[in-house]
Amino acid sequence: MSEVWFPVVDAPTIISTFAGCGGSSLGYRLAGFRELLAVEWDDNAVETFRLNFPDVPVYHGDIAQLSGAECMRLAGDIAPGELDVLDGSPPCQGFSTAGKRKFGDPRNSLFKEYARLLTELQPRMFVMENVTGMVKGVMKQAYLQIIRTLRECGYRVKGEVLNAMYFNVPQSRERVIIVGVRNDLGIDPSHPKPMTEPQSLRSIAPDAIASRSQKINPWIPAHCPVCTITKTPFDDLIRTAAGTRQPTLNELRCFGSFPSMFAFVGGKANAWGCIGNSVPPNLMRAIAEHVRNAILAKIQQEAHHG
Repeated sequence: MSEVWFPVVDAPTIISTFAGCGGSSLGYRLAGFRELLAVEWDDNAVETFRLNFPDVPVYHGDIAQLSGAECMRLAGDIAPGELDVLDGSPPCQGFSTAGKRKFGDPRNSLFKEYARLLTELQPRMFVMENVTGMVKGVMKQAYLQIIRTLRECGYRVKGEVLNAMYFNVPQSRERVIIVGVRNDLGIDPSHPKPMTEPQSLRSIAPDAIASRSQKINPWIPAHCPVCTITKTPFDDLIRTAAGTRQPTLNELRCFGSFPSMFAFVGGKANAWGCIGNSVPPNLMRAIAEHVRNAILAKIQQEAHHG
């Protein structure tokens, strides 16, 4: 376990909902945040999370059954308004372009539980992540409803599409990142600008000469990032001189920007699902560093001058 995973006590604070195996948590940790609580219901994801973040309390259960009062108690008896950031990636299969994208999909309603906790906790700001399918076609109405709901919670809200490949992640992975700042703080939300050129497949898997996704994408040259890693394994992501093959576990970690010491329970199949469901740590680190330096620092300055 790297010491950088353990921040100082006076670091900015975060609660992570829909925490998964800890991709977002690692990004925040690397940006110097202190996580007070993780919320996750999946058994394997929780086991992996606890293995890598033994210092973080975990609510292992249904977020719909977690009251704001209990959430704050588990996070160290914090009071409403004390938390810096509420983070969350509500399950997004109902919005995904890989699915049927039904407006009334019950999985699309879980963001309301996130909004409920947002209203009860009143953190200084929030970060919410979802797939780009939510801003396309008929689903754009659902996206606009989400934005309205979040604004009704008392926040200035802004959403942008970010691609992880511009943030030190060797994977082309577009996600909608919604940032909100509490109205009374008087500061507009913002997003980080692209940091890097896309990292090539060849630079992280020298024996690979091309990459391909399931059925729909053409061959991608080795000087490009790999395609989006989904939660379902497929056999021909890597093509070498000897033929196509699945990536190794270390390559999967690399594609998702997870460090080599990050442990996954349940073997490669479970790791694939965890990585496919995760926000890449390096993407979230860039978002978290921007949040800390461009928004939370400004909030502190305003409070000091006030």
